[in-house]
Amino acid sequence: MQMLDVSSLFTTVKDPTLVSITYSICLSFVLSSLVAMTYQRTFQGLSYSRNYLQAIILASVVATIAMQAIGDNLARGLGMMGALAIVRFRSSLKDPKDMIFVFMALAVGIACGVYSFSIATIGTLGFSVFAFIIGKLPFSKESHFDGLLRFNLEDDKDDRQALEDLLSARCQNFALITLREVGQGSRLDYAYQVKLRRSETYDKFVNSLKELKTIKGVNLLLQESTVEI
Repeated sequence: MQMLDVSSLFTTVKDPTLVSITYSICLSFVLSSLVAMTYQRTFQGLSYSRNYLQAIILASVVATIAMQAIGDNLARGLGMMGALAIVRFRSSLKDPKDMIFVFMALAVGIACGVYSFSIATIGTLGFSVFAFIIGKLPFSKESHFDGLLRFNLEDDKDDRQALEDLLSARCQNFALITLREVGQGSRLDYAYQVKLRRSETYDKFVNSLKELKTIKGVNLLLQESTVEI
């Protein structure tokens, strides 16, 4: 059995071979998997989506196949643009970082699709290294808030004042996100973003909240607790 000729992988778009097509798709899968792993390791939010990680990998493979199908044919390229214009993606990316990772996955797929294997490999490795470096920088680690605090309280002036005093004493920063009426207007449901003082612990903070007479449903969702959904 003859060994694989490495030179057969470095082909052109005009003259692809079965080996080069297979290799480009497999390389796109491997490199996009590295991009997805980088996203997972550098994620700093409250939760990440497993489906999003899979979408990053599959989008790169799709881009590779699309570029191979188009080749250097202008008519195919216009047809592909028309087909993509018909398809409307309803999913919205709220975090700009998520959008960057999608672009990176597409870039890897395009590079593999036009058989620029060196660009795809070096670009993916460089992107991953830079993503890890940025994640270790001071401005990336420091968060303005620690987590999300939710509870409901009676609509009473004294209780509201006690709540404000408690948050001011135990939190370095806090911001009201939502406020709505519950129980036919007799109670108020609060949602705060909070950052505790360095001398404060989460247990003591929650226990101090429970000391308020009319408070119910105290729930503190910490940013450190990354949940896979």
